[in-house]
Amino acid sequence: MIPGGTGSGPPGRAADRPVVTGVGVLSAAGRGLAALTEAATHGKALSGPVTRFDVSARRTTRAALFPDTVPLACTFPLARAVLDAIGQACGQAGLTAAEGAGLPVLLALHSDERTRATADAVAAGVRSGWGAPGVTRVYNGACVAASTAVADAAALVAAGRHERVLVAAGHLVGPGVFAVFDAGRALARDGEARPFSAGRTGTLLADAAVAVLVESAPAAERRGAPALARLAGWGRAGDAHHVCRPEPEGDGTARAIGAALTRAGVDPAEVGYVNANGTGSTLADRAEARALRRVFGPHTDRLPVSSSKSVHGHALEASALLELAVTIGALGTGLLPVNAGWLGPDPDLALDLVLDGPHAAGPPYALSLNSAFGGANTALLLAPG
Repeated sequence: MIPGGTGSGPPGRAADRPVVTGVGVLSAAGRGLAALTEAATHGKALSGPVTRFDVSARRTTRAALFPDTVPLACTFPLARAVLDAIGQACGQAGLTAAEGAGLPVLLALHSDERTRATADAVAAGVRSGWGAPGVTRVYNGACVAASTAVADAAALVAAGRHERVLVAAGHLVGPGVFAVFDAGRALARDGEARPFSAGRTGTLLADAAVAVLVESAPAAERRGAPALARLAGWGRAGDAHHVCRPEPEGDGTARAIGAALTRAGVDPAEVGYVNANGTGSTLADRAEARALRRVFGPHTDRLPVSSSKSVHGHALEASALLELAVTIGALGTGLLPVNAGWLGPDPDLALDLVLDGPHAAGPPYALSLNSAFGGANTALLLAPG
């Protein structure tokens, strides 16, 4: 096994692992986890023309935006979307205002001039709606912001410091970030995200608002809240190779996976699905494939892999939580997400990609992976609830 990065440690009993009791989602598929799961299961790419702002001078003119059925016309549209997702998650978990008192809220957002105002609006909403004191911490660590928050939530619950922690994240595609990604040639030139495929040319940006309630298993049982999934392990590692290019051999990703497996006490051969970071970047996809091969060895040849970004796009700071929701949905349905946009094999990758859906499987463990500019990498290991 690859030596673990941050988060490695002795495995605990499965009963001690935190569980997810509520999931709320707004995505390009619409409102709710069911709509997102349906799109991912069948590989229905959700991107379309950008109409929110002028993209006529851009190389790429497409993104995965909220449909018109998701209302955003208000002073703080992102906060409204995040609070909608929080309401879904807490409602599904059956959380009362009394149980929400003292609830830590970890929030992942893009860092810009509206971040503080958005966080303040979310804080006001969770105080009035769920009895929480406000937003405990804001994460803006690029594409691993939300998964870092989930790892922190799991650690807080596993250590007994809190019975439950709410994690939320949001991202709206805006003209500034779109222009930067387009100028940096990170967006797919042909307007289609094609992770791990021959002919891939980049990613597509996306809207998302997601929330999950992480609880201790005993606390959930006392409340009669069913576990949607179990957070069996989590790991983080940095490679600090380059400000935007990945370490070519996937060292950081491999160590993050190793940390998650070690924490869970799980053998690599027990993992039955990977929701990969898979941005559609030529270099990043290659590095991630090498990381999987380093960790899983011969098991890689029969380990189903897909990137749900091929369906719902890349939601930056919210991407990890969106992909965690997809993975939870897959564990619930027993149907693996399709790697959409496929044109043909890349001989440098050699992964067992999920290309035809729906793909029935009941994996005992599933990994959700994320990487960010600057060499940050996270791995979240899930098991059915």
